[in-house]
Amino acid sequence: MFLLRPGFRYTFWMRTAGYLRGRPFLHVPYWIACLHVHRLGIKYGISIPHTIQIGPGLFIGHFGGIVVNDVVSIGCNCNLSRGVTIGQRNRGVYKGCPNIGDYVCIGAGACILGAIPVGSHATIGAHAVVVRDVRDNEVVVGNPARVVSTRGSRDYVNWVLDDKDHREVGRSDYECQGTQ
Repeated sequence: MFLLRPGFRYTFWMRTAGYLRGRPFLHVPYWIACLHVHRLGIKYGISIPHTIQIGPGLFIGHFGGIVVNDVVSIGCNCNLSRGVTIGQRNRGVYKGCPNIGDYVCIGAGACILGAIPVGSHATIGAHAVVVRDVRDNEVVVGNPARVVSTRGSRDYVNWVLDDKDHREVGRSDYECQGTQ
C-alpha cells in the first residue's frame, strides 16, 4: 500500500513540520512533527530538512542514505533514489548548493555538489558525480558526469501531481507552474 511506504511517510511528516513551522499557537504540534521527522530519518536513513523548498510530487522510491542540504531547492515531481547526496561546495566557482528543476530523476548513489542548476526533465544516472551545469532534457552519467543523451526524464518520472490541487494527472506535456 502506497501510504505505508517509508518515502511517503517521511515526506508527509516533513511537509507537515514545514507547514506548522512559524504558525502561531501550533508550537506543540510543530515540535511533535519535528520529532517524528527526526525519528523517521534515523529509522529510514533519510536526511531532508523540513525547511527545504520542495515542489509537490516528491517521490522517494527506495529509502536509505538520502542526504539533502537545507539550502537546496527541488522542483515538482522529482524522483530520488537510494544513496542520493545533494550538497554544498565550500569553495571555487560553484560554491553553494544546487537548484534542481522539475521532473528530474536522480539515480541511486548520485552526488550533486555545488551551486549548479539541474534543468527540468533531466536524468542523472546511478553513481554520477555532478559538478557542472545540467541543462533541460539532458541525461548525465559517470564520474565526473557527462552528457550521453538529450532524451530527458520522460520515461523515468512516474508520480506526477497537479500543482494546483495535488491530484495525480497524466504525464503528457504537463508542466509545473510556479515552483522556481
